[in-house]
Amino acid sequence: CLVNNLNVLLAAAVCTKAGKAIVSRQFVEMTRTRVEGLLAAFPKLMNTGKQHTFVETESVRYVYQPLEKLYMVLVTTKNSNILEDLETLRLFSRVIPEYCRVLEEGEISDHCFDLIFAFDEIVALGYRENVNLAQIRTFTEMDSHEEKVFRAVRETQEREAKAEMRRKAKELQQARRDADRSGKKSPGFSGGFGSMSSSSNATIITDTLMEPEKPKASPVPARASGPSKALKLSARGKEVDDFVDKLKSEGQVIMPTSGKRPTEASKSLPSPINTESVHLRCEEKISLTCGRDGGLQNMEVLGMITLRVADEKNGRIRLTINNGDKKGVQLQTHPNVDKKLFTTDSVLGLKNPDKSFPLNNDVGVLKWRLQTTDETLIPLTINCWPSESATGCDVNIEYELQEEALELNDVVISIPVPAGVGAPVIGDLDGEYRHDSRRNVLEWCLPVVDVNNKTGSLEFSVAGQPNDFFPVNVSFISKGNYCDITVAKVCQVDGQVPVRFSSETSFLVDKYEIL
Repeated sequence: CLVNNLNVLLAAAVCTKAGKAIVSRQFVEMTRTRVEGLLAAFPKLMNTGKQHTFVETESVRYVYQPLEKLYMVLVTTKNSNILEDLETLRLFSRVIPEYCRVLEEGEISDHCFDLIFAFDEIVALGYRENVNLAQIRTFTEMDSHEEKVFRAVRETQEREAKAEMRRKAKELQQARRDADRSGKKSPGFSGGFGSMSSSSNATIITDTLMEPEKPKASPVPARASGPSKALKLSARGKEVDDFVDKLKSEGQVIMPTSGKRPTEASKSLPSPINTESVHLRCEEKISLTCGRDGGLQNMEVLGMITLRVADEKNGRIRLTINNGDKKGVQLQTHPNVDKKLFTTDSVLGLKNPDKSFPLNNDVGVLKWRLQTTDETLIPLTINCWPSESATGCDVNIEYELQEEALELNDVVISIPVPAGVGAPVIGDLDGEYRHDSRRNVLEWCLPVVDVNNKTGSLEFSVAGQPNDFFPVNVSFISKGNYCDITVAKVCQVDGQVPVRFSSETSFLVDKYEIL
């Protein structure tokens, strides 16, 4: 069965390190026994102490990624395209945190059907669908305006019914007390045994309905409808924003205009217009996970310098690297680069100096990796403090730029808010905000965060519990370099003649969340 399905994805699963399947989705006809057998054999195939992204048997290939104590595993045929499988694996790994706040077995089991629905949006009949994370979120949510209206009406009716019951219970209790004072029988009750029974019933009603009233969620939407300085920010162009969001969810590329607040579409910096025949691109991506009570769980920065040569006469060149890093990064050169020359002189050149770099191709010549749990290395710290109040929760959130050499642009701090409770009431605010009712997210938008704007805060109130406001996600872009590794100059191999070159630097977010 497996051999006949060429170039397809057979199954996607989240399993423990012992090979126990927590959730698995098959995209071709396979028995449960076969799937459990494949996953049980998977841990035994990995070499201890070595890091890989795939292992193979005689019939299948496992493409996997560790998720803390779990594995995200794709089972494919051996003839499938490994590069496409790796891209698909990354998308699967990014989908899981969308539904599971912690990557643990219990959390995965609780959201298994949500994950399966999301998996079905990524792969159909064994073949990858052309979708991104935003489209998957839209397809699986399938928001219904009518359903929201129905729920709001039903909740209002329930609140009114409870209020009416409390009022009736108070009236009965007051009537019984008045009758006791005057020595008369309670109104509406007969004497003797019937009076005792009715009085007992009245007591039961009073005990159950005269509880201390719990905080209600209804005042929050009512306050939100009133005039507020902060609410004016979200009211402007709301219909336009909703229309733009729909276009983005359908895959349309929307170019931001001047004066508009940043959106999640800003994921990369534009390339420079004027480039020389020798062009260098230095790109870094950060993946960070922090605890809500402090503590850096994991931080990883991956960087790469890519070279592109457009003129044959500049093919035989060498790059002088300026390594000002003091954070302890691990450097790795391309296999065709002279490693000894780089170690001694910080110069990147081919092992064979008579050869030229490929023309009109992006070639990664140097990459680096920084992995740490040192909290002092966090570029932008986020503190979120929800505290319960009579009307729900008062949330205070603040940021601080620790890496003062950086200038972060289009910073968006996304805080989840409970569904169906209306817009949050904004208090003190640095920057701007946007409430996305479709995704139930409050986005705090800051055009620039630098040494002159290194701290800021946001306060808001909304109905909910403290756990409702996590995880907090952060996105930004920067034209600076986090690890301080740059190209100082470019020279010809013969004669050390300087060569004009252009360069671009970007520091982007792959994952940045506070759990």
